[in-house]
Amino acid sequence: MSDQDFVLKQRTEILHALCSSGSAEPLEKILDILLSQGELTWEDYQNVQVPGRPLYTSARQLLDLVYIKGVDACGCFLSALREVKPEALGACPSFTGCSSALEDTGETQGSSAQNLLAQRPSLVNKLQGCIDGALEALLDSGYFTESDCNEVRLPLHTPTQQARCLLDHVRSKGESAATAVLQYLQQKEECGSPTFLDNATPPKEFLKYQKKLSSSVSAQSCFLSTYGRTSHMSLDDIYTEGHLEFAQDCADAHVPLGLEGIVGKVGTINEEADTVLVSGEAGSGKSTLLQRLHLLWARGVALQDFLLLFPFSCRRLNSEEKELSVQELLFQHCCWPDRQQDEIFQFILDHPHLILFTFDGLDELKQSFSDEHRLCCPTQRAPVHILVFNLIQGSLMKGVRKVVTSRPEAVGPVLKKHLSKEVLLKGFSLDGIDCFVRKNHSDPALAAKVLASLQANTALLGLCHSPVLCWIVSQCHKELLGCGEGSPQTITDVYLMILQHFFQHQSPLRNGKQAGWLEEHLETVVHLGQLAFTGILATSYIFSVTDLEASKDMSFTNRKQYEFPHMTIQCFFAALYVVLSNNSDRSAIPKLFEPQDREVNNEGPGVCFGVCVPPRNQQNVEDASRAKTPNLQITATFVSGLLSKRHQNLWLHSCSSAVICKKGQQVARCLSKGMQKHFRSIPQPVQGEKKSMHAMPDFVWLIKCIYEMQEDRIAKDAMSKLEVDHLKLTYCNIGPVECTALAYVLQYLRNPVGLQLDNNSVGDVGAEQLLPCMHICRSLYLRNNNITDEGIRKLIAKGIDCENFQKIALFNNKLTDVCTQHFCHLLKTRQDFLSLRLGNNNITAEGAQWLAEGLKSNHSLQFLGLWGNKIGDAGAKALASALENSKTLVWFSLVSNGIGSSGAQALANIIRKSPSLEELWLTENCITKAGVECLIQALKRNTQMKSIWLRNNDLTLEEQEEMTKRESRLVF
Repeated sequence: MSDQDFVLKQRTEILHALCSSGSAEPLEKILDILLSQGELTWEDYQNVQVPGRPLYTSARQLLDLVYIKGVDACGCFLSALREVKPEALGACPSFTGCSSALEDTGETQGSSAQNLLAQRPSLVNKLQGCIDGALEALLDSGYFTESDCNEVRLPLHTPTQQARCLLDHVRSKGESAATAVLQYLQQKEECGSPTFLDNATPPKEFLKYQKKLSSSVSAQSCFLSTYGRTSHMSLDDIYTEGHLEFAQDCADAHVPLGLEGIVGKVGTINEEADTVLVSGEAGSGKSTLLQRLHLLWARGVALQDFLLLFPFSCRRLNSEEKELSVQELLFQHCCWPDRQQDEIFQFILDHPHLILFTFDGLDELKQSFSDEHRLCCPTQRAPVHILVFNLIQGSLMKGVRKVVTSRPEAVGPVLKKHLSKEVLLKGFSLDGIDCFVRKNHSDPALAAKVLASLQANTALLGLCHSPVLCWIVSQCHKELLGCGEGSPQTITDVYLMILQHFFQHQSPLRNGKQAGWLEEHLETVVHLGQLAFTGILATSYIFSVTDLEASKDMSFTNRKQYEFPHMTIQCFFAALYVVLSNNSDRSAIPKLFEPQDREVNNEGPGVCFGVCVPPRNQQNVEDASRAKTPNLQITATFVSGLLSKRHQNLWLHSCSSAVICKKGQQVARCLSKGMQKHFRSIPQPVQGEKKSMHAMPDFVWLIKCIYEMQEDRIAKDAMSKLEVDHLKLTYCNIGPVECTALAYVLQYLRNPVGLQLDNNSVGDVGAEQLLPCMHICRSLYLRNNNITDEGIRKLIAKGIDCENFQKIALFNNKLTDVCTQHFCHLLKTRQDFLSLRLGNNNITAEGAQWLAEGLKSNHSLQFLGLWGNKIGDAGAKALASALENSKTLVWFSLVSNGIGSSGAQALANIIRKSPSLEELWLTENCITKAGVECLIQALKRNTQMKSIWLRNNDLTLEEQEEMTKRESRLVF
């Protein structure tokens, strides 16, 4: 049979092999090979790769094309298919076509453009790990524009698709651009040779083990596993980057951060430590991020400074009861060498800087981090948690780089002192939500409908900044699109939606009533809820099939273990159990809302939860005091939502309405009591200062619980007791979800407050969620919150109509000149606005001119902060012209704005004429002696001016000394 006949006969099987995974990668790899061999022309390639076309349609187009081209083309296609998908053709004989180009040596002769085509398969592999570097090189050399770069970087593309897009663009730019790319890759290879070649050659068995480990890591990582393997989704197709930041206590806090930067040098605050912490709230995408890093390493496209990568799940380490040595930990839990284990381990010990460990979910270990038990010998056996803690702190395997993920609540000062740096993972941006939804739905029209539904419900859009909630919404798109005005508003709403989705897809309702889905599956819900709750108390997340025997309508065929699809889903089931369990003890719910006060006896998981966990199921829990408070708080949040009046109809056939009502009243009392406890802790203000409250750790959690209940009465009652002038919520992990809850509750404050939300993750959606409480905000502080011009547009549009709103601070966001148009309108409209601080954004002279336009008409502004922008002399002149007659301006900062002497000369006019200005900050500019001379002359006419700050300008020490003698109000 000829290759052409074979392609025709096996067409269905070939199509299945190319498309069954849902990933376009196999098809695209084959196209790369056929292009490089000349079997496809560029026009052929474009006819197959039509943007937006379904994968099966593209695959059929390719099969038609190679069949028409004849026997040779079919032979080349089948050879490429065997190279890319060796399992697809089974034991079929070899084909007569040309050999694959995957073994390309990079020595092809000809023009750079020809080499770009001939080496395409290998170039795609090389480029996908350094897209940003290649784009930067092309941008610097003038071959690419910003528009070209943005098209390549589209988040919808996988790394390999970005690499192909880059090559396609380079092809259209001509020979010189092709040469530039090839030279860039050659330089990178010359500079980036593996570090071990400089000092040691690994043994032959080590290299074999490296290959085996890479294969194992790749197999574990290629499909999304974060959500309990509920979907066999290719990680390449579904992975969407979350927003990463360095923790605020490092010098590089505002440096853009990508995946590889997690283990890089940038952001390091402790050079002696080897451990990087990635912290993020439950559902923020920590496990998926690690999985992506694992896959990129296994493919050889990232983290190539590390010869071996050992991935560990702390959840699974919980089940390890034996004492192990480090060698046993590595080989038994990751990948076992076929032979010469001791020799391989010795190489690891001798070259620790070439090894990377990852520990996912440190907060899920039964034991809290401690550095009390020191262990230095890698061959000494010890309990697994002791090994993990000593690896993290560097007592064991010093020099090995470790990446650890955890929720923030589990990271105390004892752990932080052993960290080289901390990275914060803050979930999806708006672009990330868009990208993730589109990747979840191959039908663009359906994806557009889901996104439109989210845009119409900003509360739900805010929830989707959490990747796990975005995943739930994508899974339940049919329910979402069909719910109309009943669209989910709270986290509880979303989880009820997926519970209904799961059961109705698992087994259709036997009674035929849509509203009866919970009654139909009540036994399973209660059993799984009891299992979930017991597991949370015991820090257990993996259950045996025996534990699930009562779940008759759920299938666990061929499973030895079971775990809930996500930790938050386990908490949700635990909450369902608290709501539905028929216990009469009145202390269960109060204790759930006061986890810090729970006591433990020696007989089981603690008297406070004894009523929730019947004696027959009391497992050998080490110590209930080790149960993780964050999980209990998530459970309590769900309990609040489930007991809201909106959901009480769900429990009519499952539980006594009187019992449900009493439980709801208990929750309301607990929330009121918890809030009052916070209010009592507010210290009396110092004389002359305003009364201020800095939120305690549980304050935001209680606010979220109140929001989940969706009862105005409870929110009003809580806020009626709060009497402060300033509410400080800095570094509280405030995202869009928390903003929604805060606005819902704070809108009932009796008196206006200053609301300080600095150093959180508010973003544009969070800013929009704050609008309902803007009327009670006297001042709004949103420093370092990833807010753009769009978020400001909505805030200002609302704020203009709020008579209490007088101050705003927006340092360290992503604002441009566009936002100044909105502030111009604000300044013109509001003659009682007092303070505008826009430091460290991207405002230029154009933005300064817009602000100047508003300032000309404003007669109230007292504080104007524009430090760290790009105002320049032109912007300084515009502002000076607008402010020179101001009778209210007290403080003005233009620090680090590229202002020279001509700008200083213009600013001198404000000093001469303004009767109110007391401080002018011009530190870190380019002002020379001539500019300062103008300021000195202006000060002679102004006696009330207190200081002009001029440190780090273009002045010699002698000039500074001489000018200080002449004018003491100059500060150098």
